[in-house]
Amino acid sequence: MANRLADATSPYLQQHADNPVDWYPWGEEAFAEAVRRDVPVLLSVGYAACHWCHVMAHESFEDEAIAALLNENFVNIKVDREERPDVDAVYMTATQAMTGSGGWPMTCFLTPEGEPFHCGTYYPPTPHPGMPSFPQLIDAVAAAWQERRGEVREAATRIVAGLAEQTAPLPAAPVDETTLVEAVATLTAVFDRTRGGFGGAPKFPPSMVLEFLLRHHERTDDPGALHLVEQTCAAMARGGLYDQLAGGFARYSVDAGWVVPHFEKMLYDNALLLRVYAHLARRTGSALAGRVAVETAEFLLTELRTGQGGFASSLDADTDGVEGLTYVWTPDELIEVLGEQDGRWAAELLAVTPEGSFEHGSSTLRLLADPDSVPAAGPAGDAPAVAAAAEYGGEARWQRIRTTLRAARDRRPQPARDDKVVTAWNGLAITALAEAGAALDRPDWVRAAVEAAELLLNLHLIDGRLLRSSRDGAAGSARGVLEDHGCLAQGLLALHQATSEPRWLTEAETLLDVALQHFADPEIAGLFHDTADDAEALVRRPSDPGDNASPSGASSLAEALVTASALTGPVRSGAYRAAAEQAMARAGVLIARSPRFAGHWLTVAESLVAGPLQIAVALAPADAEGEVLLSIARSLAPGGTVVVAGQGADPGVPLLADRAPIDGASAVFLCRGYVCDLPMTRPAELSAALTR
Repeated sequence: MANRLADATSPYLQQHADNPVDWYPWGEEAFAEAVRRDVPVLLSVGYAACHWCHVMAHESFEDEAIAALLNENFVNIKVDREERPDVDAVYMTATQAMTGSGGWPMTCFLTPEGEPFHCGTYYPPTPHPGMPSFPQLIDAVAAAWQERRGEVREAATRIVAGLAEQTAPLPAAPVDETTLVEAVATLTAVFDRTRGGFGGAPKFPPSMVLEFLLRHHERTDDPGALHLVEQTCAAMARGGLYDQLAGGFARYSVDAGWVVPHFEKMLYDNALLLRVYAHLARRTGSALAGRVAVETAEFLLTELRTGQGGFASSLDADTDGVEGLTYVWTPDELIEVLGEQDGRWAAELLAVTPEGSFEHGSSTLRLLADPDSVPAAGPAGDAPAVAAAAEYGGEARWQRIRTTLRAARDRRPQPARDDKVVTAWNGLAITALAEAGAALDRPDWVRAAVEAAELLLNLHLIDGRLLRSSRDGAAGSARGVLEDHGCLAQGLLALHQATSEPRWLTEAETLLDVALQHFADPEIAGLFHDTADDAEALVRRPSDPGDNASPSGASSLAEALVTASALTGPVRSGAYRAAAEQAMARAGVLIARSPRFAGHWLTVAESLVAGPLQIAVALAPADAEGEVLLSIARSLAPGGTVVVAGQGADPGVPLLADRAPIDGASAVFLCRGYVCDLPMTRPAELSAALTR
């Protein structure tokens, strides 16, 4: 059979290129073949870092007998959900409607016209209690298509109609100060006061909710909001969710206490969390938050950066088919690598016990206490232990041990990397690195963000339209969706602020104008679709406002529109803000009902309520105090503030128009909404203005 997946830009599709299943990529050819053969379509959706996707692939798609059943009865389509989020969204909604839940691998049976009539997730090769085997399901669906086709088609039509009704746009509702206060109260009520975070197991890092709560605290001085952020950030950073040796966060914790992660590491999680920890360090001076921000940025730059300057999508959950193989330890393994004294001390410091916290007596690494608080290992009065503690000290000893363990772990088998470069997620990484680099004085992070932006603009932007992804410098064929435009535009706006280069603002405005032209609903104000008006027609045009693992397309666009409205000139400013306010109103019902799933919307709402704050720093030549003023602006200004610096009246930088140094001294121009303070030239004056 033809190997149709061999040349795919998706590593996930390439993983299935040698299956005995006769796979097609998503496209017209597959559906035309289903019509020609008069058979239904099996749609299998997953992603490269998904553990159970690998399990089902090994159990079923690599099995000759099961593959023969599939090839005989269906046209089989394999989709990478990260490359085609539009396809995934349509059929995930159907799966959730039919089964009450969803996830990956997703398994859907469609008519040759693409209408779903049976959906599920993982199916085993042999029957499990309450779950048919995959071969049984294949036989049942094939028989239904042959013997009761009219019923099947009628059911598919009903399902599509029900999806259209279920996904109808919500009515507009105001989002104001009362809404934000009530959201904080709702989040406080469901907060896990013992372990941090929200809800029970499995527990996901609530990055966007934390960003909202931090901004709310900055604007209102609400200590309760800050407490939720600090406790959750500390718990995640000290738990097994965080890689204590190499930095970076796993996708989620399988338990409520952040002990055992699901081990895949996603670009979007780490970009969003870098932003939160950097802003927390900037606001509070937390040493823990600052350390985690640095280590997470280094994880992005060392583990996920591609040869072309972009950022790879993920690291796999499995290594050689075993979850966590690379990451977990036993006490004996620590002693083998570190020696008796250091090994026993590290086991106590990192909560590695003989019983284990994971599987087969192994443990994840958790840094539950500061190294200086953990006594030297060994019996009381043990001279070598006392000498080791005196020589190295707790923190110094930990850093030495951390380096040694990292080197030992690097010699183990390593998880695979999905190295496709997704536009939206790289946009999140650009935003995080630019903001964190500016706030924490790391110009190398800003330079990395610039390189990623240049890659996306040079490779992913074709004739003014974005593509979704690339790999190894080759662009994929999937067109960009709404989140690609919103996230990349926000990243470019962050670069404009970090570098003062006009190019990034101009490119962001172009993306926003394309989004307003092609993704906005022409009849419903504030409604944005996730696919363009000239994109491939699916059985339903997706438009999901909810913030889940990453910002929704609409909320990401709204953030970029708000930011641009404060940075751009008067011609576009009013139109961008009006579009953002209309989008926000369309999400008002969601925000009020489910603030946990509207974290990015709430973050944007804080910016709208705050103005957002605008700071223009006009730098006088040879005035060292100008850099002090800029540093204060970037470190003390609340999240969502736009900060731009230049010589004054810089071409292409609207925020600096008609603003110049005063009497040879650098000056800061600060505006809130439509009201501006008098220009400031003294650091103490600016600090007071930003902290009042």
